[in-house]
Amino acid sequence: MTDSSPTHHLAQLNIARMRAPLDSPAMSGFVDRLDGINALAEGSPGFVWRLVDGDGDDATGLRPLGDDTIVNMSVWETVDSLWNFTYRSGHMEPLRLRRQWFEHMGEAHTVLWWIPAGTVPTLDEAWERLNLLRTDGPSAEAFTFRSPSSPPSPQN
Repeated sequence: MTDSSPTHHLAQLNIARMRAPLDSPAMSGFVDRLDGINALAEGSPGFVWRLVDGDGDDATGLRPLGDDTIVNMSVWETVDSLWNFTYRSGHMEPLRLRRQWFEHMGEAHTVLWWIPAGTVPTLDEAWERLNLLRTDGPSAEAFTFRSPSSPPSPQN
């Protein structure tokens, strides 16, 4: 019998530059949906982990890239599990409305990469992966839904 446990999970970072402060009326449509979307993610097949602040709330209070930029980072079992949550669930409604709350970013703002199963990515690692994607384009180390990479092969 072989162990079918995955050796790697998919990490993702998504950054967004807000059009207004998070506590402003202009951002209320986003803020009002946040708890529900986070709960939807946590209940989705293939979900493993998501970044939260020190109080266990969402990660919107973490601002490692500046006061106007929020980060979202999570871990999933597979590319398909993240894809299905992102594009085939209730997440699609706020995704369609994102331009109301966030500025268009002219460079990559989402990056995917494989991590050993059971580990948690750091924001520093995520930022390095996003910069790698921005400078070198998609690779096995930093990729996108449009240019996915397969997980590393298990070591024999």
